[in-house]
Amino acid sequence: MIASSPRLLTQLLLAMIALSWVSVLSARAEPVTVTDLLGRSVTLPGPAKRIVLAQGRQLNALGLLHPDPIGLLAGWGTDHRRQNPDAYARYLAKFPAIESVPTVGDGGTQDGFSFEKAVSLSPDLVILSLSLAGTRRGGQGDLVERFEAAGIKVAVVDFYLQPMRDTLPSLRILGKLVGRQEQAEAYIRFYEERRRLIEERLRGAERPSVFMHAHAGGFDCCQTPGKGTFDDFISAAGGRNIAAAILPGATGQISLEQLLAADPAIYVATGGTHLAKLNGLVLGLGVPRETAAQSFAALLGKPGIAALAAVRNRRAYGLWHLFNDTPLHIVAIERLATWFHPERFADVDPQATLDEISRRFSAIPLDGTLWIDGAGQAKP
Repeated sequence: MIASSPRLLTQLLLAMIALSWVSVLSARAEPVTVTDLLGRSVTLPGPAKRIVLAQGRQLNALGLLHPDPIGLLAGWGTDHRRQNPDAYARYLAKFPAIESVPTVGDGGTQDGFSFEKAVSLSPDLVILSLSLAGTRRGGQGDLVERFEAAGIKVAVVDFYLQPMRDTLPSLRILGKLVGRQEQAEAYIRFYEERRRLIEERLRGAERPSVFMHAHAGGFDCCQTPGKGTFDDFISAAGGRNIAAAILPGATGQISLEQLLAADPAIYVATGGTHLAKLNGLVLGLGVPRETAAQSFAALLGKPGIAALAAVRNRRAYGLWHLFNDTPLHIVAIERLATWFHPERFADVDPQATLDEISRRFSAIPLDGTLWIDGAGQAKP
């Protein structure tokens, strides 16, 4: 029979393989179009392969979508290594090539970012935050136009200024731009499930007064979020941020006297490895529980802080500050909710949520001490 001819079978197999490769290449060549946070339509000839990540901290989001986010980088901002050294160490251990990725200045500010260096890297896409795009400070706001004039595609995403509004749209934008739509949608489903549970449990709940002490112990008291950023997390977790009514902007400082006069029901300090040399609260990826507990006990013993009713009533807590610019913040909201309303969230385990994200989504392991309770004992 003709079908039994080995030569013919071989030819048929080769033809099928060739057709499958044509299909794959055609799929890869399909244009990718998104609408970014500024409402701009951005079209690429295919998923981005050489990205300049202007704000380096956005690696925290990219690393939830792509198994090798470092392999996508043509260049990136130095702010990630400066602000998030514990995560950087995790990336370095798994992706040594991170050391050789060109930098484009400090993406934390417009003044620190180098447009010329970014252009010289010939990226197929530049990712900007809303801050760098000029929307927060009412600054020059011309980076988008300058990249477009240079013939370089640029998209704007953000996880910081208004995280509850912009995180999920930004994940969808990033996922499509790098060809990881299914992973982005999987994380979004997971995020929305956790968020719905929190919202349902909080129906009818009274909101306790909360003070969040940012970068606690490392600087003069007391830096704190005003409106936006961590304030969104406090509200989503069923609390009332006392500083939101005092400060006009996203962040600011109130005096210790103001804090003592307000005497909130709950005190939440934020910390990170960047505070280790300043004798502040040390939390983060890779931080041992003993280190976190010692630094938190020292913080709660400081004059003024020790006088707060929240400390006396063992309703003082510590939270990793770097939850503030990553889609991981759903874990922070869950953790805050268990502190604010323990009776409503007795069966909710934020550590299990974090472990699932680490297992299913994250390019790096998310181990360490990212929060601590009022007794000064780190929660595993």
